[in-house]
Amino acid sequence: MITSITSDMDGTLLNENQEISEANKQAILDAQKQGIEVIVATGRSYEEARHVLKDAGISCDIICVNGAEVRSKEGQIVHQAGIESSHAKQIAAALNETGIYFEVYTDKGTYTENYDMGIELIVDIFTTANPDVTEEQVRQAARERFENGHIRLVDDYGAIFNDDSQLVYKFLVFSFDDEQLKAANEKLKNIDGIAVSSSGKENLEVNSIEAQKGVALEKVLKEKGLSPEDGMAMGDNLNDLSMMKVVGRPVAMGNALAQIKEFCTYQTAANRDDGVAKAIREAIQSPVK
Repeated sequence: MITSITSDMDGTLLNENQEISEANKQAILDAQKQGIEVIVATGRSYEEARHVLKDAGISCDIICVNGAEVRSKEGQIVHQAGIESSHAKQIAAALNETGIYFEVYTDKGTYTENYDMGIELIVDIFTTANPDVTEEQVRQAARERFENGHIRLVDDYGAIFNDDSQLVYKFLVFSFDDEQLKAANEKLKNIDGIAVSSSGKENLEVNSIEAQKGVALEKVLKEKGLSPEDGMAMGDNLNDLSMMKVVGRPVAMGNALAQIKEFCTYQTAANRDDGVAKAIREAIQSPVK
């Protein structure tokens, strides 16, 4: 029987309305009642993740920013893995050479140098991913992301990199131009000590090599005395692959990338069809193979 369940958020635990469905919520609560450890692993910051979980009445450990930060269910920081200042400066310089838009995540908040570009990109991404939701609804959600303090406007990222009181967690890079993304990815390959992944076809996510979901998950499970082989992990994109490699029951969402489906032993329904709930119900009744 499985002893832990780890779930990605966007494209996995969250449906097309960026919410946790009642079915997913109930399946998680039922698993917790059986003594199964539930962990959420996301590319989101803690602030962006915790509000969604709180609204659904779910309390659990959170692996944030792709593993750059781990928080206990009480909200305490358990682990941190940041990008060295010198590497952060190299990353920013490489991205600026391509003219691509990016945001910087730190332990003090998330920053952008271009508010308007940030809004428009979020609108385009959410609209593409959720065609049934009106553009105005998406635009309002994008504005709230900024207005609620999730994204802060800064004149120059350099001030962040030179601030010893802040730890840089992640660069989130956006573009709908495939060639621009490829060019950025190529430049990033020349920088040591970083891991480049993706949570969507229009982005790149840059973290410390030590900040990956799989690395963080292994640490969390070890501290809890749980075996990764008795764990299940669910996801849909490339930044989920590292945690799928460490558990005994990797589960691909129905909407997952082909590469994720090819790797995973198990597959469930899409995120909009309560795939997480279905995977949990099946796993609770089935032993790890």
